[in-house]
Amino acid sequence: MTGWERFTDSFFNARVMAQYLPKIIEGFGLTVVLALCIIAAGLAAGLALALLRAFGIRPLNWLIIFVVDLFRALPPLVIIVLLFFGLPNAGVELSGFVASWLALTLVLMAFSEEIFWAGITSVAKGQWEAARSTGLGFLQTLGYVVLPQALRITIPPLTNRTIAITKGTALASVVAVPDILGAANAGVSFSFNPSPLTLGAIAYLVLFFPVVVLGRWIESRFAWKR
Repeated sequence: MTGWERFTDSFFNARVMAQYLPKIIEGFGLTVVLALCIIAAGLAAGLALALLRAFGIRPLNWLIIFVVDLFRALPPLVIIVLLFFGLPNAGVELSGFVASWLALTLVLMAFSEEIFWAGITSVAKGQWEAARSTGLGFLQTLGYVVLPQALRITIPPLTNRTIAITKGTALASVVAVPDILGAANAGVSFSFNPSPLTLGAIAYLVLFFPVVVLGRWIESRFAWKR
């Protein structure tokens, strides 16, 4: 057997790939669900914290800044492990899916809060003053004048951050979540052949390449024109 034949037999073994393709497809579906849950919850929580911070309540702002800096500093894998293996010692047991979802949601929340806050503070002070001079209240000014401008500014960095955090769903395999990587690793363990990892890589390309292209389009669509 030549070197090329050994390579193809190891990474492109048709028999092994056909055997574990259904598991990879199941993992693909689970990865999509997990990613969507993380994005929805993380962006909503980040926006909520940024809006709360806009009220300027100093003790609350200190707490928000502490929480945000904490989850920006901790590696996502460390948070997943702490939630999955640490909380049972306190009487709280989470499934691997929930632990992964919660950990990555907290990370996305922290980064998106800073992005939303940067967008809010980038709106000129004159916009606030002009809106208040027309009789709008604080909440009306924030919701109708400031927030629409801030969201336009934040779309490109938020797109990049959501793409980055959804790729982090591969960390869920550490706590036995049968996502793409988890299914691929299981296939390698049972078949003693790395071909399932090749299937996993293809699945990630199928999943994330359109997302990256969409993200690039969104960045160009909402970028400020000079």
